[in-house]
Amino acid sequence: MRRTVRSIVTALALGFAIYFAARAIWWTEQPTAPLFMVAAIGLYLAATLTAVLAGAGHSIRLPAGPGFLALGTSLAVPTLVSLSLPPDAREAPFATWYIGAIGLLAVICIVRRRMVCGWVMLAALIVSSSLYLGIDRAFTLGLVGSITWVVVAQLLVLFWGRAVRDTERLADIQRAVSAWNATQEVRQRERRVRAQLALAVAGPVLSRTVAAHGHLSEQERLDARLAEGTLRDELRGAVLLNDAVRASIADARRRGAMVTVFDEGGHGGCAGRPRRADPCRARRGRRRVAIESGDHPRGA
Repeated sequence: MRRTVRSIVTALALGFAIYFAARAIWWTEQPTAPLFMVAAIGLYLAATLTAVLAGAGHSIRLPAGPGFLALGTSLAVPTLVSLSLPPDAREAPFATWYIGAIGLLAVICIVRRRMVCGWVMLAALIVSSSLYLGIDRAFTLGLVGSITWVVVAQLLVLFWGRAVRDTERLADIQRAVSAWNATQEVRQRERRVRAQLALAVAGPVLSRTVAAHGHLSEQERLDARLAEGTLRDELRGAVLLNDAVRASIADARRRGAMVTVFDEGGHGGCAGRPRRADPCRARRGRRRVAIESGDHPRGA
């Protein structure tokens, strides 16, 4: 899309440049110094082609060299055209081609982010055309149109830049929303997995408890305590658990130890490695084992 728009704008600029050059060679009166007129046409076409094509594939900003060439052209062309004609022929249609041509060149510079060059070229055009034609005749013969083109081009560039910034801001917001949605989906999936685990662990014990009206044997009470501890471990420290850790915790509880698993949000030196039965820090007493993670001086 961007390449298509650039191609259309480039074609329009080159088309208008050829139109003004064609007007310049459609002489209704013979110039007194035709070489000056030919030199003005050649210089204008070279400056326009350079301003349109130079560095266009790499950056929209016009390089400094072509910008100075365009600026010099805006100073030289009106003088060359005016000196090539007698004073009474300077208002002929073919003689005033440079007013629109320099206006177009200033627009190209502004579109290619050389605003200072564009406005200086417009000022030079106003001064030179007023000098050779008179301010009233210059405005009548097309100077108003050139000024309008430059002003409109400046406004469009400003509005376009603002639209691009707004689009980038909206794209950032959209990416943030997408990331938030992805996070929520992951959390929902994790909750579903936890719920399924709870049903798998506690479901049989609860069914047996309801069926026995709470009258459980010692083994069934032990199984209920193990199921309760397993659910608590999965909710409070699932990131610390693997199959070996779960088996060790179950064995410790069967021997009567009280095991606590708690993830405090940091894994110290254990981050990114498979968890072991003592993942980051285990505090042991006679009948109590605490498996924790966190940024503590005693962390493993």
